[in-house]
Amino acid sequence: MIGVMTLSGVAGVVVGTGISYLWLKSSAEKRFAHLEYEAKAKAKAISNEAELLLQETEVKLKAKALEQEAEFQKRMAEVDERNRALILQRKELENEEEKLASMQHRLLEREEQLEALEIQKNEQISEAVEKLQHVASLTREEAKAFILEKVEEQSRSEVAAIVRKYEKIAKEEAEKKANYILAQATTRYAGEFAGERLINLVNLPSDEHKGRIIGKEGRNIKALEMLLGVDIIIDETPGVILVSSFNLYRRAIATRVIEILVEDGRIHPGRIEEVHAKVEKEFEQKTYEEGENILIDLGLFPMHEELIKLIGRLKYRASYGQNALAHTLEVAKLARVMAAEMGGDEKLAMRAGLLHDIGKALTQDLGGSHVEIGAELCRRYNEHPTVVNAIYAHHGHKEPDSVESAAVCAADTLSAARPGARREVLESFTKRVKEIEEIATSKPNVQKAYAINAGREIRVFVNAQKVNDNETVLLSKEIAKEIEEKVQYPGEIKVSVIRETRAASIAR
Repeated sequence: MIGVMTLSGVAGVVVGTGISYLWLKSSAEKRFAHLEYEAKAKAKAISNEAELLLQETEVKLKAKALEQEAEFQKRMAEVDERNRALILQRKELENEEEKLASMQHRLLEREEQLEALEIQKNEQISEAVEKLQHVASLTREEAKAFILEKVEEQSRSEVAAIVRKYEKIAKEEAEKKANYILAQATTRYAGEFAGERLINLVNLPSDEHKGRIIGKEGRNIKALEMLLGVDIIIDETPGVILVSSFNLYRRAIATRVIEILVEDGRIHPGRIEEVHAKVEKEFEQKTYEEGENILIDLGLFPMHEELIKLIGRLKYRASYGQNALAHTLEVAKLARVMAAEMGGDEKLAMRAGLLHDIGKALTQDLGGSHVEIGAELCRRYNEHPTVVNAIYAHHGHKEPDSVESAAVCAADTLSAARPGARREVLESFTKRVKEIEEIATSKPNVQKAYAINAGREIRVFVNAQKVNDNETVLLSKEIAKEIEEKVQYPGEIKVSVIRETRAASIAR
């Protein structure tokens, strides 16, 4: 009985265990099926997302490829355009070369014609000379001179017109070809020494003012350079322009005129003339006041007002690189000390020292020797004879006739000879530039002449009523030839002859 119960219990356990196993198996299968379903769903979602990313990547790659293709086409179009431009330029250059060759051929033909005409002219002159010999009983040389004078008078204008015409044609053709082949560059250099004494800087509020200073078609800068007698350099340096001239007084006036025009803002030829006249008066007054202050400091009153003005103007003059006013004051003080030691008149020695170089204030305007100019000024304004003698004696024109005059000579030598006082380079440069101006002003009908651009150019202004356009060509050649013969200089000097006509009326 017990065994039966045991077997039935075991059977129940087995049956329960089997049922539990079957239930657990069924439950596990359901759970695995659910997990499998979720895994498949996630895998499908990942697959869909991967497909979307792949499609987006393909779209971006296609867009990038299209963009690169467009850029490539654009670059190819630019290359084609450049090639076409180069081909056109090459054709233009070939055309210009053909034109230039044709022009050269025509010029050669013209030269041959001129040579033939020259031979014919000489033959006619010879015939005319023989006839004059028989008719007028003139010698051969007299008849020849008479004929040549008449021929020169008649042919001067014709020759000038021919020269001007063919020079203009050749220049235009050469410039056209050069513009295609060479890039123009301009270099301006001035070392520390030259810049200090030959150039003034004018600061501008902005680069816009450079265009206003140049003006429409360059009329403002032309008016400034013609009126002021300086070279105005406008380059790429921001905020500044350069005023160049060997004449310190002229350069100082020009600098002040430009500063006033820039501050005022009104820049045109009429205003330029008005400001220039005003600044000239201001400088005259300023130089007088400076001379007056020097005389007060030295206790040398009275003195004629013209001499006082010239003393102040010495500030704008240099000799061998030494400022003339500083040199003059140095000589006056040294002369006073030496005269006192030798028992002379201190005041008279100082006065003679102050006036010994007074002529230098006018040499750049009048030319000639500063000794002669200074002596004449002092005689005119009733200075003491010892002062006049000191002016002559300090350069050996006369012997010193007093202690005071000898003191001035010694003081002048000491001031000039001390180390670092003078530099030969500037004086030789100034002398050369002055010689160039004097050659130009010595020609008939020349009103003004200014050496500019560090002596590499001279601008000559002629009387428009007496000189025509053709004669300006011959005048420029005459001046250039005389400069070549008389002046030693490095490089080249450009001679520009300017003829200008003005008309002015007043509306009342």
